[in-house]
Amino acid sequence: MPFLLRVELPDVPGSLGRVASAIGMAGGDIEAIEIVEKRHDDEIAVDDVLLEVSPGTMPDSIVSACNALDGVQVVWISRYAAGGNLFLDLEAVEELTADPAGSLDRLIDLLPVTFRAEWAARVSDSAGVVHATDAAPTDLTFTSIGKAARLDTPDDNVHCGARLNKHEIVVIGRRGGPEFLDSEVARLGHLVSLAMSISRAG
Repeated sequence: MPFLLRVELPDVPGSLGRVASAIGMAGGDIEAIEIVEKRHDDEIAVDDVLLEVSPGTMPDSIVSACNALDGVQVVWISRYAAGGNLFLDLEAVEELTADPAGSLDRLIDLLPVTFRAEWAARVSDSAGVVHATDAAPTDLTFTSIGKAARLDTPDDNVHCGARLNKHEIVVIGRRGGPEFLDSEVARLGHLVSLAMSISRAG
């Protein structure tokens, strides 16, 4: 069964190898790794690790094995329904350019996989939700956003949004976390801007 693990580790040579060894010893098989963020001031890296867990292996044992390493902290682990590989930003852009006329809706379809979020939606200031993935809340409301930002929520869900144009925003969400990192917020803003430019070109 595929799982996605987000882990903080020292940004020094050998750290990732130690984490990989711990995951392997605990019954996990790494399929892919993506660097999500590097915090140069703290010398910390944040990585997303896609792994396959052996039958009978509990995800908690992998978390414990990683957390036992000096300077390593698992932020979050969950089942990864998207399947066999991490969907990178450039792959999303390639899909958008293949159909400029439908790029804004396609962006919403791709964002949950690209950001390991549970849902995404386009929200209009006049019509409410105009396009969304299946798991998106139906009661989302338009919020005026300057640049991409984390959005306040009344519960333990986490939302991040970016302005698409004067009348629409894009929102992505995770139930229960983890919080969207600064690098993810910036990526969302960049992808939304690219999608808007692609749609105009079509």
